[in-house]
Amino acid sequence: MTTRTPLTVITGPLGSGKTTLLRHILMTVPRKLAILMNEFGEIAIDAKILQGKNVEMADLGGGCVCCSLLGEFEAAVNEIIATVNPDRLVVETTGVAEPDALVFDIQESLPQVRLDGVVTVMDADGLITYPQIGHTLRIQIESADLILLNKVDLIPESDQEHLITKLQSYNAEASIILTIRCQIDPDLLFGIGRDRLQSPPHHRHQPEFETFSYTSQAMYDPDCFSEFANSLSPVVYRAKGFVQFPAGTHLFNFVAGRWDLEPFDPSPTELVFIGKQVIAHRSAILDRLKGCEQT
Repeated sequence: MTTRTPLTVITGPLGSGKTTLLRHILMTVPRKLAILMNEFGEIAIDAKILQGKNVEMADLGGGCVCCSLLGEFEAAVNEIIATVNPDRLVVETTGVAEPDALVFDIQESLPQVRLDGVVTVMDADGLITYPQIGHTLRIQIESADLILLNKVDLIPESDQEHLITKLQSYNAEASIILTIRCQIDPDLLFGIGRDRLQSPPHHRHQPEFETFSYTSQAMYDPDCFSEFANSLSPVVYRAKGFVQFPAGTHLFNFVAGRWDLEPFDPSPTELVFIGKQVIAHRSAILDRLKGCEQT
């Protein structure tokens, strides 16, 4: 009897903490892992964050794995299993993905893997700031076997129970675990043993977000860049990437007005901006960013 490779899908909205969870998994799981990433944007920022770790990685860019990249996804899974034979395969979807189509495809087209579970990472602060549950977010919640309510340190404790009740109204079966920076016992993520079948999706996914990327060899003034981040156009919901400062390269993470910088390995400046109708504001955003370049 052929052993099927367990596969875990990690999904959730933009900036919820999916890549942070992957970094935590790589630090705490001693098994032979392979990670398949699908990013929204021309530059694979998340894949570069994980580069150098002891893990086999493949990247699906230039589209959404839940619709336009299903064929490429199947081919990538087949290649990883044939060449690497990992103990476990983890798939991170883009934040605009609707995972029901992906789950159905795994069930129907990939007999060599076993869908172990769907883990949805939710941004607690984002749920308070933007309480409306749109179509894509609803599917991400409904598809979950486990929900990580992440960033609970950013909200009052009194709001936690309200958010749990809200999530349970969309998915009463999934376990909900509160986390800070996705710190969780990895034994809770794996071995879920999903036992429900996904019906074929009956909708056509049309992501409502746009994205553009920017690269530069310039050095940036840190004070000016802080002002840029603090006043970033409200059409930008998510921004991420690497920025070169005189003191070294930093990883830039921006989600719904909150942002931080983390020291990182030397790299040229590479940034991805994501938002609704963000392309129309591209020139204005980049003009302000270029104003922070040091001569």
